[in-house]
Amino acid sequence: MEQPTLKVESGFLRFRIDFSYDGSAFSGWAKQPDQRTIQGEMEVALSGLVRNRVDLIVAGRTDAGVHASKQVAHFDLPERDKYGKPWNTQDLQYRLNRMLSQEIVVRAVSRAPDHFHARFSALRRTYIYKIADGQQDIDPLKRFDITPWYRHLDLSRLNEASRRLLGDHDFATFCKLGGSGTTLRRLEEFSWQRMADSTLLARVTADAFCYSMVRNLVGAVVCVGESRFEPEWISSLLANKTRVSESMVFPARGLTLIAIEYPADDLLEARFKVTARRRDEE
Repeated sequence: MEQPTLKVESGFLRFRIDFSYDGSAFSGWAKQPDQRTIQGEMEVALSGLVRNRVDLIVAGRTDAGVHASKQVAHFDLPERDKYGKPWNTQDLQYRLNRMLSQEIVVRAVSRAPDHFHARFSALRRTYIYKIADGQQDIDPLKRFDITPWYRHLDLSRLNEASRRLLGDHDFATFCKLGGSGTTLRRLEEFSWQRMADSTLLARVTADAFCYSMVRNLVGAVVCVGESRFEPEWISSLLANKTRVSESMVFPARGLTLIAIEYPADDLLEARFKVTARRRDEE
C-alpha cells in the first residue's frame, strides 16, 4: 500500500475545499466504475474548471447514502492558472457550484496551510444519526434524513449502552468486513437525546471511523434501547470481539457527517505523522 505523503510537487499549491452533500443518490464518496459517486462528480467538475487533473483527498470516506453537512478535502494545483494569474478561490467556489448538481454544495475553497492533509491531519470526526422510533410518521421533506424504527426506544438505556463503548478499543466487532488497516479507535462521544419533534438523535465522535462503524454501533445500541439485550451485552461484544450481525446494521439515510476538527497550523505536520503511522480505512 502506497504511503501517504505531505509533499506538494514543485510548482504546485495545496488547496482546501469545504463542502456538503445529500448522499441519497450516490454510491458513497469513493470513485467506482459505472457508479455515481461524490468524488467522481467533484473531480470531473474541478478538472474541467482548472484544465488540470485534480485528485481529491477527503477527510472521511462516507458510505453509499450517507450525508455530510461538513466535509473537507484537499487538492493540488499549479501555482498559476492557464492565464498565468494566481487562483481566485472565491471564483473557483462560485463556478464549481454552477457546475455541480444541487446535491453537492461547495462552502469554501481556500489555500491550505503548510503541512495540511485533509485526512491524516484531522483530530476527530463527528457524525449524527437520527431515528423516528415508535411508529412515528416522518415528514416527507425529511425522509432521506431520518431512519424509521417501529419499536419505542428507551433513552436512558440507549445512553447507558453507548457509554460502555467510550474510550480506546479495538472496534473490529463494529467494522464491516472489507476494510483494511487497524480497527483501533478512540470513541470520544456517543450520546443520545430526544428532540422536540420526538425523534432521537445520536452524536458520535471519534478520532477516526472504520467501514460502517457508526451504523454498526447504532444498530447494536438500539438492541439495548428496545430491551432485546441488557447494556452488559455491549461490553461482552467488545470483550469477545464478536462480530455483530449484518441485520443490526442501521440504514445509511439517518447518518450525517457534521464536523471535522484539525489542530492549529503549527501542529499539522506532527498530527499527520502520528496518523499516517496507522493508516486505516475510514
